Amino acid sequence: MAPNDTLSLIWAGIIALAVFGYIVMDGFDLGIGILFPWLAKGDQRNTAINTIAPVWDGNETWLILGGGGLFAAFPLAYAIIMPAVYTPLIAMLLGLVFRGVAFEYRARTTRLWIWDAAFAFGSFMAAFSQGVILGAILQGVPVSGRNYGGGWWDWLSPFSLLTGLSVVAGYALLGACWLIYRTEHPLQDRAFTLARVTGLATLAAIGAVSLATPFLNHDYFSRWFALPGMIFVAPVPILVVVTALLFARALHRRAEVQPFLLALCLFFLSFTGLGICMFPWLIPGKISIYSAATAENSQIFMLVGVGLMLPIIIGYTAYAYWVFRGKVGHDGYH
Repeated sequence: MAPNDTLSLIWAGIIALAVFGYIVMDGFDLGIGILFPWLAKGDQRNTAINTIAPVWDGNETWLILGGGGLFAAFPLAYAIIMPAVYTPLIAMLLGLVFRGVAFEYRARTTRLWIWDAAFAFGSFMAAFSQGVILGAILQGVPVSGRNYGGGWWDWLSPFSLLTGLSVVAGYALLGACWLIYRTEHPLQDRAFTLARVTGLATLAAIGAVSLATPFLNHDYFSRWFALPGMIFVAPVPILVVVTALLFARALHRRAEVQPFLLALCLFFLSFTGLGICMFPWLIPGKISIYSAATAENSQIFMLVGVGLMLPIIIGYTAYAYWVFRGKVGHDGYH
C-alpha cells in the first residue's frame, strides 16, 4: 500500500471517529429536543434542559471536525457531495440555529411556548436532515467528470425519508436513555416509558433500513448476502439482536446507566454496518477515499494539527462531563 493510501485510510478513520463522536455527543441532546412535546411543561422540561445545558454547544465540535476533515482531506468528495445535499444541509443548519437560539431565549422570556416549540422543531429538523443526507449519499450521487451530475431534488426519495425518520427515532431513544441516567422521580419514570416506545421505533427503523439498503446497490447486496463475505458480516445483525434483548432486560430491571450504553451500542453496530456497505467509497461506486484524497504533504501537515488538537478536544469534553456528573433537578445539578 502506497504511503498516500495509508494516510487516506487514517483520515477516513479520523472523519469516521468525528462523525460517531457527534452521534454520541449531540445525538442525545437533539433527542431531548425531539421528546420535548412529550414532557410535562414546567419542571420536567426545565430539568431536561438542565441535563444538557453545560455540554450541548461543545458537542457540536465533532460536527465541525467531521465536515472540516472532509473538506481538507478529501476535497473532491466534498465538492461533489455538498451540491447534492445542499437543501437538507441548509435545513440541518437552520434547525441547529433554531434550537440554539431557543435554548438561550427560553430562560429569558414570558412566552415560553414559542421557544419550546422552536427547540423541539429545530431538534427534529436537524436530526431528520442528518438522516436524509445519509440516505442521499447511500442511495448514490450522480457524478459527471469531477462534478456533481444530478439535480436539485435528487436527494429526495422514499429511502432518504426512511433514513431521516430512522435517525429521529434513534436520537429520541438516546435522549430518553440520557434522561433515565441523569434524572429521577417523575421525569425518570416518564423517560422509561419513552425509552420503551422509542426503542421499538429504533429497532423497527434499523430493520427497515437494513432490508432496504442492500437493494440500492449490487455491491451492498454482495457484501451482505454473498459468500464468503456473508460469514464475516453475520456477527453484526446477531449482535444487534443480542443488544436489543439486553436493552429490553435493562429497562425491565429499571437500570439507569445500562440503557444509555446499550443504545450507544446499537448506534455503533449500525455505524459498523454502514462502514461495511461503503468502504472504501466516499461516494458509492464513484469516488473512493484514495481517489478523493488531497496531496500527501497536505495530509501530513493537517495530521500534525489534528494530532495536537484531538487530544485537547477529547480532554476538555471528558472534563466537562466529569464536572457536571450526577443527577439533575429542575433547579440545576444536585
